[in-house]
Amino acid sequence: MEQETVSGSAELRAEAASYRCSACHGDEDWGLGHPIRGRAKSRSLSAAPALASTREFRRTRSLHGPCPVTTFGPKACVLQNPQTIMHIQDPASQRLTWNKSPKSVLVIKKIRDASLLQPFKELCVYLMEENNMIVYVEKKVLEDPAIVSDDRFGPVKRKFCTFREDYDDISNQIDLIICLGGDGTLLYASSLFQGSVPPVMAFHLGSLGFLTPFNFENFQSQVTQVIQGNAAVVLRSRLKVRVVKELRGKKVAVPNGISENGVLAAALDAEVGKQVMQYQVLNEVVIDRGPSSYLSNVDVYLDGHLITTVQGDACPAGVIVSTPTGSTAYAAAAGASMIHPNVPAIMLTPICPHSLSFRPIVVPAGVELKIMLSPEARNTVWVSFDGRKRQEVRHGDSISITTSRYPLPSICVRDPVSDWFESLAQCLHWNVRKKQAHFAEDEEDAHEEDGAGRAGSQACGPAVCTRDGRT
Repeated sequence: MEQETVSGSAELRAEAASYRCSACHGDEDWGLGHPIRGRAKSRSLSAAPALASTREFRRTRSLHGPCPVTTFGPKACVLQNPQTIMHIQDPASQRLTWNKSPKSVLVIKKIRDASLLQPFKELCVYLMEENNMIVYVEKKVLEDPAIVSDDRFGPVKRKFCTFREDYDDISNQIDLIICLGGDGTLLYASSLFQGSVPPVMAFHLGSLGFLTPFNFENFQSQVTQVIQGNAAVVLRSRLKVRVVKELRGKKVAVPNGISENGVLAAALDAEVGKQVMQYQVLNEVVIDRGPSSYLSNVDVYLDGHLITTVQGDACPAGVIVSTPTGSTAYAAAAGASMIHPNVPAIMLTPICPHSLSFRPIVVPAGVELKIMLSPEARNTVWVSFDGRKRQEVRHGDSISITTSRYPLPSICVRDPVSDWFESLAQCLHWNVRKKQAHFAEDEEDAHEEDGAGRAGSQACGPAVCTRDGRT
């Protein structure tokens, strides 16, 4: 089985190529066009295979980081708009459009949540019967006892196309993604697509709502607008992460071309004795000391230059490398600033640093960060990607991180700016405080007269502190 190219047509491929900078061209070919060995429909959807070559993991030389691919899934793309600001397309003008009408939709539902069963059924019936669309769902979603025992839902359930994570590849079969749940559903959707991601429409039916702007009450009209191509879209940048591990003489079992952790056998380079894994990360990469009681010591390189050694002395001590989308997640909890998802940047945030001078920093999108265990470190560290695929990193292993060319196109309710500040207000109660009471008219006049007299006395003599009258 062989993956198709990202674009759905030759015209779109040529059109998209004209918007790609020369430094970005071919930077992420590892995710496309390579045959997959082993049994049919057997590839990891969470860790894409690395190229069996010695090509360096290099940064792109674009001023504002890698040029993002502007086609999403087989049929969606960003509507061309000549409005620019400083030679950069105005993010508020980004609109979703379709070169062909979408026919297949992936519905992702939060597992083990009974409150989502009714919205899930209503949405699927609407997509199938009203819009004549092909609906894909994860196999374990249909194994819910409430769905199995519902005879009325039986005719709809038989029309579903199902898949299994880490086994079936659906990356070239989905035109649109609809998420029902919290922010975790969007992170899960991102992990399924290691290359181009179809447009994502996320309904807020969970505990958090930073990434899920839509309410489900009037889902029919909202879904119809999206299918018709009438929606704004924000391109949420992702991180391309490359983990290189030494095999250390340990024999890795590879049954029928697939290793136990889902990484393709092609990712094992026998010549150099390395195991290479690649991930696409939407929120953050977290490196922490794990269960060890020793200090954590990791070296951080930026474009090949050692910039700092992160040393931590607490249980979660380590460092967070996050996208602007992830700035409102773990990074914000660790004291970092919140960054709008349209800002091209990578955030580096320490967790419980031993040095109080190490503050969160922001670096340009497109640089390459490389993180390794310090030679003097007494223990190993652990790494996780959007809270998943947690694994140990030892001496000699390395983690390389840069901005991916494949962003996640998140559909907006109104526009990227309004949706983002609305999420801050709802989820964090951002800048909410009790307002100062205003003066009545007579009090305001008296206050102005008092202020004028006070200003005159200050003009003729020394300043007077208004708190206790001391000069």
